[in-house]
Amino acid sequence: MSRLPLVIAPDPVLKKKTEAVADIDDDIRRLMDDMVETMYAERGMGLAAPQVGVLKRVFVMDVGADGGERRLVKLANPEIVWASEETKFYEEGCLSIPGQFAEVERPAAVKVRYLNYDGEVREIEDDGVLAVCAQHEIDHLDGVLFVDHLSTLKRNMFLRKSKKYKKDRERDQAKESA
Repeated sequence: MSRLPLVIAPDPVLKKKTEAVADIDDDIRRLMDDMVETMYAERGMGLAAPQVGVLKRVFVMDVGADGGERRLVKLANPEIVWASEETKFYEEGCLSIPGQFAEVERPAAVKVRYLNYDGEVREIEDDGVLAVCAQHEIDHLDGVLFVDHLSTLKRNMFLRKSKKYKKDRERDQAKESA
């Protein structure tokens, strides 16, 4: 396994829709494993393939990683097959928009159908953090960021801060390699 570089907003790859995975082969499993390593290294709860520059319908999540029991799930071709009419606000952040958090309204519960690591069709249903994380990551697969659910003013403010972070990070990396 290896850690993958994160794509930071505003990067055009984060706004692109992903392609379905034809089957779960060794390349997709390696991608999933590398994404898990990257997610844990970055202290995230979820990571979608576009966040590491890969336009495939793949994401990983572990909503129990912070001090709790691990609930690692590796998903390909996820689709929401049911969503509750009831909605809730949750504070969300994103590894591709570092240090930024906002309240986002989403369905309170969802059922997601997906292919697991072994290519088997599975479903998960949840009304907690897992449901929020799954919706957030599926949005990534459709080229949607959590800030796209906010007002234009807030979204632009978040993206300006992210752009500055990205510029500063690139400058620091250039200094390190010089």
